[in-house]
Amino acid sequence: MILLAAVQFTHIMDFMMMMPLGPQLMRDLVISPQTFGNLISAFSLTAGVVGLSVAPFSDRFDRRKLLLFSYAGFALSTLACGLSTTAGMLMFFRAVCGAFGGVAGATLMAIVSDVVPMERRASGMAIIMTAFSAAAALGVPFGLKLAQWFKWEAPFLAVAGIAAVVWVLLFRILPPVRGHLEDENGQRKMRVKGEFLQLLRDSNAWKGLALMSMAVIGHFTVIPYLSPYLVHNMEMPETDLFLVYLVGGLLTIFTGPQIGKLADRLGRLRVYVVLVVLASVVIVTLTHSGPREVWQSLMITACLFMFASARFIPVQAVISTAVRRERRGAYMSLISCTRDFTAGISAAVGSMIVAEGAEGRLLHYEWLGWLAITVSAGSLLVFRKVRAVG
Repeated sequence: MILLAAVQFTHIMDFMMMMPLGPQLMRDLVISPQTFGNLISAFSLTAGVVGLSVAPFSDRFDRRKLLLFSYAGFALSTLACGLSTTAGMLMFFRAVCGAFGGVAGATLMAIVSDVVPMERRASGMAIIMTAFSAAAALGVPFGLKLAQWFKWEAPFLAVAGIAAVVWVLLFRILPPVRGHLEDENGQRKMRVKGEFLQLLRDSNAWKGLALMSMAVIGHFTVIPYLSPYLVHNMEMPETDLFLVYLVGGLLTIFTGPQIGKLADRLGRLRVYVVLVVLASVVIVTLTHSGPREVWQSLMITACLFMFASARFIPVQAVISTAVRRERRGAYMSLISCTRDFTAGISAAVGSMIVAEGAEGRLLHYEWLGWLAITVSAGSLLVFRKVRAVG
């Protein structure tokens, strides 16, 4: 499980690094906030498109082999991002990176869902999701410092190096994962013709897809422009940005697993409702803030990390039970591409709503906050409709 969390760590760190690097990328590459938003959405949109293309075939392979292949592509394309010299090159390789990373992430979640029993699924997901916190607490601040010490390319080169080490460990340690290919006697199952079409006709599966989409919109409309907003609107020194991710990430490393245990014990819907309410309060406070002391900004963003990000623990746990095991790989690919595609759309919508004012200030950021809160409230209705079947 720790090795799988390491895969998630590099994937999330690669994705998250773009956001705090916003001020430096806009300055060094001479790009607008809209172009910066497109750089972020390129990763997510291609992950969604490729994930959708791979979904019908993902359950036909040993999950170990699929993970090794896609993770190798992710590592190489991240290296290419670090070697890019123009905004166009960076956008192209971010798209390639998203394509491989999306498949790797979906395969990873399918493996976890296969090996962790349903009654402990939220706790298992929490361990994997804690990699998000570790990436924020350790990886992103380190990446920011590398960018400040050297150039913006340095964090990508570092992630590529870490991913190469993790790939070698996966190759040596991870056993075959093909239980979904075998029956109770260990014999290879016959594939049912049109099985993917049957999945697409499953209304419960669609409810899970809708839940993931709404959870992403409720989070990702605000996150891409967090760093520029902190710097230009809340007047946080750019050199202190790493503290946002360090403090918030460290807190969620400890709170994430506890939230997973609470979701298993008290009920996933009950925990999700509480997290949505708390996250909404934090989002209103953040998006309507003006200049603040650094410690005040850190308190607000720490709460955002703890409550807003934690919503994905009960969401991912309940979604993983929405289909049977033999369809889980395809379904997780659909979930992954839905998540990434929705994140890309959210970033693109955000780039159309926010505008750059005097002295680089972001305008209309509060509109994104209200959009996030509205969609999050709607997701409560969808959450309770998803049935556990496997």
